[in-house]
Amino acid sequence: MQGKTLVAYFSAEGTTAAVAQKIASACGADLFAIRPAVPYTAADLDWMNKKSRSSAEMADPSCRPPLAEGIDVVPYDNIFIGFPIWWYVEPRIVDTFLESRSFAGKALFPFATSGGSGIGRACERMKEICPDADWREGKLLNRGGIAEWLRQLS
Repeated sequence: MQGKTLVAYFSAEGTTAAVAQKIASACGADLFAIRPAVPYTAADLDWMNKKSRSSAEMADPSCRPPLAEGIDVVPYDNIFIGFPIWWYVEPRIVDTFLESRSFAGKALFPFATSGGSGIGRACERMKEICPDADWREGKLLNRGGIAEWLRQLS
């Protein structure tokens, strides 16, 4: 991969963060945690409770939780975007991140962790949200496969 690389990720429980750290280390990339302005509690993440914060956010496609902080993506040519799959798509905080800056002309590489869902619908949604980016094929990285995926990308 040529140019400067960033690994931006949202991780609710640490699983996606661990994958993001491995990608950043393997690529010599900068690392950025996409965090909500108000951190999620365990009760917020209770997907079995239809009134929990995560359930309410995911029930509203227009919901955009505010970010704790931003990052200037201008210096980066390649950006990995990682997240857990929530309700078959990316969490709304990732949508906030994508809509809060311009990714025009940047190569975006989505990756996800999931207990059982694929990444396909998330990739479709993100392309709609951020159509000016150069989207690359996304990858579900639950049980390894990071090194092989990165080799395929270079």
